[in-house]
Amino acid sequence: MPATAYSVDVRRMETFSAAELYALLKLRVDVFVVEQACPYPELDGKDADALHLRLLIDGETAAYARIWRPENGAPRIGRVLVSPDHRGKRLGAALMREAIRACETHFPGTPIELSAQSYLQQFYHSLGFSPTSEEYVEDGIPHIDMRRAGAGVAQRA
Repeated sequence: MPATAYSVDVRRMETFSAAELYALLKLRVDVFVVEQACPYPELDGKDADALHLRLLIDGETAAYARIWRPENGAPRIGRVLVSPDHRGKRLGAALMREAIRACETHFPGTPIELSAQSYLQQFYHSLGFSPTSEEYVEDGIPHIDMRRAGAGVAQRA
């Protein structure tokens, strides 16, 4: 099955219109809170300091990831999702490749971190991420921390 054609949009929160931001946050709540049945504070105060990466198909958000850099830390990719309306179109790997590219552009030479749902560990490993923690439970879902060396940065064993 060929990959679906999409456009990439990477920007900061303040550049979204009210309608665009509403649609994006609604999608995140629909997936992370409702679909995954995880009552947690989805609006965590980090969006204003983050880059928001969207894969768009016909102007609609088909996949999304948030890139956030904690103070004095490695950039983190999080809130990774493919819209229920666009699943099965091979967008997950495309989204992550674009997120890695955005990290390398905005934070060159730095490693990239993420907190992966444990069942996706092999998927993230295929993209160059290695575990950095034991499995832990967050919001009722098993997770594992993972890290990918930045361009020009040696991977830790």
